[in-house]
Amino acid sequence: MRSMRPFLTLWTGQVFSLIGSQLVQFALIWWLTQETGSATVLAFASIVGLVPQVILGPFVGPLIDRWNRKRTMIVADAVVALSTTVLVYLFATDTIAVWHVFVALFVRALGGAFHWPAMTASTSLMVPPQYLTRVQGLNQILNGGLGIASAPLGALLLSLFPMQNILMIDIVTAALAIVIITFVAVPQPESPAGQAEAMRSAYFADLRAGLRYLLNWRGLLVLAGMGMLVNMVLSPTNSFMPLLVTDHFAGTAWHLGLLEAGFGIGVVGGGILLGVWGGFQRRVVTSLLGLSGIGLGIIIVGLAPASLFPLAVAGMIFGGVMSSLCNGPIMAVFQSKVSPAMQGRVFTLVGSATAAMMPLGLIVAGPLADIIGVRAWFLGGGLITFLVGVAGFFVPALMNIESERESGPQVLEDGAPLLGPLMEPAEGL
Repeated sequence: MRSMRPFLTLWTGQVFSLIGSQLVQFALIWWLTQETGSATVLAFASIVGLVPQVILGPFVGPLIDRWNRKRTMIVADAVVALSTTVLVYLFATDTIAVWHVFVALFVRALGGAFHWPAMTASTSLMVPPQYLTRVQGLNQILNGGLGIASAPLGALLLSLFPMQNILMIDIVTAALAIVIITFVAVPQPESPAGQAEAMRSAYFADLRAGLRYLLNWRGLLVLAGMGMLVNMVLSPTNSFMPLLVTDHFAGTAWHLGLLEAGFGIGVVGGGILLGVWGGFQRRVVTSLLGLSGIGLGIIIVGLAPASLFPLAVAGMIFGGVMSSLCNGPIMAVFQSKVSPAMQGRVFTLVGSATAAMMPLGLIVAGPLADIIGVRAWFLGGGLITFLVGVAGFFVPALMNIESERESGPQVLEDGAPLLGPLMEPAEGL
């Protein structure tokens, strides 16, 4: 049995990095809201943050599977910290402009496009398979806890300090994360038996292998299609939350902080529930129930009248609980059923496919929301998300996603078997 200590040490370092990142994200988005008051500007800020994942995602996966994952995470953290350093100078000298923030958001997203798959693909090599679902529950608790703390803390810091001081926190926390990961042994995947030559093949052959692996997993294709539709209709609601606060509820940064904290409280509650309970034996059932619940939570937020702000907070709490129940089990399916040597490619291909629809939704939603208001997207997006979750129960390929990979050999390229029955992560790495 492999020790959990290296993973928990690595995970702790990422906690520091995420604290700084979320504070910066909250502060920058609120600054854009106050400076422009435009749904189109907020939509474009979100699009800028999505471009690296959408465009580079399919190509990052093979690199992650080839590169040293520890070095990849260190460089990614360092690049993000460097972009924040530039913003500190611009705010301190009062030369900041909206386009500067757009560039910084792009660079931060570029670092995340490499960091996230490297961290996710490393998890299955550092955590025993039977603990993966609980680790995902732990991640949901972390994300929720940061949501609870970072938004109100960001609002407090904005009322006390100039922007450059808040940005300095991100630089310090990134440095801590880099120092911690330096002392952690992050294992590299071993090539599947009989496939060493294939794994030494050219870059685009690796990319084709990942794509063929994905295309032969029908349940995962259905899941990606659902994710594309949900992301297209829900991404504007996340981007427009600051405008919902200012235009509909006539609120301040504190109100935005309460909404985000409410979601975080829900995520923590759902993470605790998932960590203790583990979900249904068929993980996909838990995820589909969670997806439908996310839709209901968004509908509640959209329906809340201006005089009932606490109802919107309640909707966010409920949506947070459902988010943990939706995301945790699906990530556990990927990490336990996808070969470690293929995870970088599979994660980035699926992530790119689902993220590709988010800019489309934002391009349409931004100008339209400036005309009709942002609440329409909460109502419509929530309803579609709920219906997608319910429809998933009637799709056999999706309901059998956990057993489908073990039904027979998969194909790498030119008819060569890829893995046969899915291999479990190697022990003792």
